[in-house]
Amino acid sequence: MYDFVVVGVGPPGARFARRAAEDGYDVLALEKGRIGEPLACSGHVSTDIWQFTGSGAREQLFQNEIYGARFHVGGPRSDAYPFYKQEVASNVIDRVGLDRHLAELAREAGADVRENHTVTEVTEHHDRVEIVANGPDGVVEFEAKLVAGCDGPRSRVRDELGLPQPDEFLHGVLAFSEEDDHQDFVDVHLTPPTFFAWRIPRGEAGVEYGLAAPPGVHVTKHFEELIDGYEVDVSYRCSGAIPIGPPDRVTTQRAFLIGDAAAQTKPFTGGGILYGMTSADHAAREIDPDRPTTLAAYERAWRSDLEREQQLGHWIRRAYSLPEPVQRVGLRALSGKIGVHMDRPTSLLSLDHLKTVLPGR
Repeated sequence: MYDFVVVGVGPPGARFARRAAEDGYDVLALEKGRIGEPLACSGHVSTDIWQFTGSGAREQLFQNEIYGARFHVGGPRSDAYPFYKQEVASNVIDRVGLDRHLAELAREAGADVRENHTVTEVTEHHDRVEIVANGPDGVVEFEAKLVAGCDGPRSRVRDELGLPQPDEFLHGVLAFSEEDDHQDFVDVHLTPPTFFAWRIPRGEAGVEYGLAAPPGVHVTKHFEELIDGYEVDVSYRCSGAIPIGPPDRVTTQRAFLIGDAAAQTKPFTGGGILYGMTSADHAAREIDPDRPTTLAAYERAWRSDLEREQQLGHWIRRAYSLPEPVQRVGLRALSGKIGVHMDRPTSLLSLDHLKTVLPGR
């Protein structure tokens, strides 16, 4: 019997598998296909990402440096309102490469990481969890003291064990062009209803275009308008669900969710790489597979860390739906140099940010 079976080997699952294996636990991690595929997530991340990677990762994964963002209320030709930092604000990275790098770190730590294993059943008993998966050689069964559901927004673990759903799911679309673009600003468009679209330069790797919106919005129509506005051809498209708003409970007696499965995401961008890996670290610190009651400590730890960030993120997102004249006035008044961390909206209230913006006001 394994101490942990981890379902899903994206960044949260790989991070937890690595940390648990480093602590001496017997860990099996299952990914339904090839790790990192299909791509359904942006590669724009804060520079904090390198705290979670191994040596040489930056040289392997780095694509571009970003210093700020230009906000648009209309299309590409509309007025832009820049927000920027003097130092590097974020990095653009090889997103598929990140998943594979983190999975390899888990393997090096001693976790048994297996690709092409689709979990179909999860059954919880008072003393163990049974996991059934379709593998390359047919149906296989595993037993574990605890199971970690790190299997994304449409989590099989969450559904099998009857855990509550996130508050909402956005529909996200990504596409990539072959433009060689080393600009150090991203473009953000507040045109899609209740969310936004974006353009991210990736250096020699091309340009990423994306858009997200709630169900019922004609996402494809808005996305085509974005692409047409930039007058580009895109060679690859992908889409996926983005969970927003964590449910009241992400644990059962012998199971716990991490990452998108638990909606540990930023409500104002939909990003979840750093929040998910931060929560994975909380899980590794708090959970003892021989003491399932420690799952409650994990619930408290990750919520204590991220709750205020997510609450403020919801308020920021509401500004996306303000009338256009109000958005223009607000962006014009606030644009300029900032001291905000892209993963921590509470930094809007920080002394560093206030010192940055007040002298010029």
